[in-house]
Amino acid sequence: MGAHARDGGVNFAVFSQHATRVQVCLFDAAGTRELRRLDLHGPHDGVWSGFLPGAGPGLVYGLRAHGPYAPWAGHRFNPHKLLLDPCASEVLGRFEWADEHHGYQRGHPDGAASFDTRDNAATALKARVPAPPAADERPRPQPPRPAAADVVLYEVHVKGFTMRHPGVPEALRGTWLGLSHPASVAHFRRLGVTTLSLLPVQQHLDEFGLAQRGLVNHWGYNTLAFNAADPRYATAAARADPAAVNAEFRRMVDELHAAGLEVVLDVVYNHTAEGSELGPTLSFRGLDHAAWYRLDPVDASRCENLTGCGNTLNVAHPRVAQFVLDSLRHWAGPMGVDGFRFDLAPVLGRGAHGGYDPQAAFFTALLQDPLLARKRLIAEPWDLGHAGYQLGRFPGRWLEWNDKFRDTVRRYWLDQCVGRGEFARRFTASSDVFHHGQRLPLASVNFVAAHDGFTLADLTSHTRKHNEANGEGNRDGRDDELSANFGAEGPSDDPAVGQTRRRVRRALLATLLLAQGTPMLGAGDELGHTQHGNNNAYCQDNVTTWLDWERADEDLVDFVARVIALRRSDNALHHARWFHPPPAAPGERVLAWYAPEGHVMRVEDWHEATRHAFACHIDAAPVGGSANGGECHLWLGFNPGPAPLAFSLPAPPVLAAGAPTAWALALDSAGVLPAGPLPPQATTLELPAHALVVLRCATPVADAAATAAAPAPVAGLLAASSPSPSLTPTPPPR
Repeated sequence: MGAHARDGGVNFAVFSQHATRVQVCLFDAAGTRELRRLDLHGPHDGVWSGFLPGAGPGLVYGLRAHGPYAPWAGHRFNPHKLLLDPCASEVLGRFEWADEHHGYQRGHPDGAASFDTRDNAATALKARVPAPPAADERPRPQPPRPAAADVVLYEVHVKGFTMRHPGVPEALRGTWLGLSHPASVAHFRRLGVTTLSLLPVQQHLDEFGLAQRGLVNHWGYNTLAFNAADPRYATAAARADPAAVNAEFRRMVDELHAAGLEVVLDVVYNHTAEGSELGPTLSFRGLDHAAWYRLDPVDASRCENLTGCGNTLNVAHPRVAQFVLDSLRHWAGPMGVDGFRFDLAPVLGRGAHGGYDPQAAFFTALLQDPLLARKRLIAEPWDLGHAGYQLGRFPGRWLEWNDKFRDTVRRYWLDQCVGRGEFARRFTASSDVFHHGQRLPLASVNFVAAHDGFTLADLTSHTRKHNEANGEGNRDGRDDELSANFGAEGPSDDPAVGQTRRRVRRALLATLLLAQGTPMLGAGDELGHTQHGNNNAYCQDNVTTWLDWERADEDLVDFVARVIALRRSDNALHHARWFHPPPAAPGERVLAWYAPEGHVMRVEDWHEATRHAFACHIDAAPVGGSANGGECHLWLGFNPGPAPLAFSLPAPPVLAAGAPTAWALALDSAGVLPAGPLPPQATTLELPAHALVVLRCATPVADAAATAAAPAPVAGLLAASSPSPSLTPTPPPR
């Protein structure tokens, strides 16, 4: 599908099920003058096609579709409107809102039932035929392939990350190449993240309402050209040339791969920038509104709005599903990305009658595709339609954003308004949601803050949103977002307030990064970045969302790096399979929960609503009948309360060889406890307020030797224990 240079010409293929005629309109190189129109042949199974001999790369074109204009039946054909090819990977022009982009006469008494005969070709976006890949193109860096259990996601906005970064050259700030600049890469590697999850980068439009208020869609969840890299993230020298824009994107991916980092794209195949039935006719709507979009089952003149954005792509249609799959292959193939995070993903699994089906044809096609099946697939598992909340119901090896983890962990550390049982479930990958079929704990993408909502700093500094700058009277964004200010709204000079906020932030981050599942860190949270209480900053392309590197909390950055290093150093902290309660089969990981007094949590303890502190003990079940308690032991204590609390410690285990062991501090999120081994006779430990503490069983002599031999040890961490011998997992089949 689309336009491709081949065999001495250009081949065109366009989907329109209900059109009576489809034309290709050729333009001069600048896209300002229409030269001629050519009729495509068809339709053949809904596809219109034609071959233009003698043409080649660089040809500028648009489409016109003829057919019924019957809004009451869902048909909105208007040949006076030049249409962008949905498959275009090179887009020429800059979109400006104007009435002539609508298929109806805006302001007419008949509304959308009226018909607009003005030709919009002069200002419409056009497609340009791309050059085929060069046969002698240099080999690209092989992408990294971290094991699924090692993945640490980092959600980041291409522009916002570097616009204020002093180490990135000014000409590269806010660009693809700024994100892959050595100064940016140094921060990613300092943290220890493995996978960058980029907010949308496909070419998008700013909504009409934002343009009227002088704002832009900074996040980019309003896509029009799904195969084109957005020029707003290219360097000034490349911005006017769509081929150069795409080339810079590929270069960014190659440079990040060379640095050992994966690239995952946030993609928005649930709706388009054409909006509701009152929106403009730019591409899909003019080609075949009734086929590309889901229509209201009662009133076909209206779009079915399962997304809150006015329209919903009809992925249940085979040709629309083909379009999405082809687009994904474009990004996974020539553009080189390693996976996708699907916005409002249940839309992709909704059938012709609207219900969600985890075995929908789109999912089946995706998981059998030889290229796409190997990529990381992440779902935002909710949309705005009926039964739109589908957490835990995605197929195969999909990962899913787990908002239950976010809300529970926030409640636990912010105001202790959640029980210990609920927190324990979320900390161990939400088995009530994901432990079915053959799904693994890694399916739970754990997060405490993301692009949508308060930053980590703001959710510990504000009890209400402050979105006035968005121009919507502070009505936008969540009103009930879980947060706490600990005594003062916004910035505070009170030392007690500041200390509590710092401790709670570190406890939240430690919980996120040490919990079972796949952690996702929001860019800037490790810096202490604030949006001043704006919890819906989608339209703030300014210092509100641009990370403030000059005021970065370097101690917090170091803390996050230490916790990620701790997670990586012990396979019990990035365990890919479900924990077992004792007793367990030899070699299985065992996890047990303890009350602060030292006894195993009883039924009445789980239901004691006024107490929240507790601990867990992780080890491996003995192998070969060994009498010791396992091979490697961890003790994690949680104290969300405002005062220190004494915990009884289990006796350090005795290893099979009879070597002495002791508990040693691996992490104190509050930064109060002294580093190193605890006294051998210690039977209790006082946990600081608002703190998560990790103890690790160490063999003192061996541990000291390992620590001395380790290059550049991370402060406060014990040397990693060697994992037990095991088979290397094989990747999914090609």
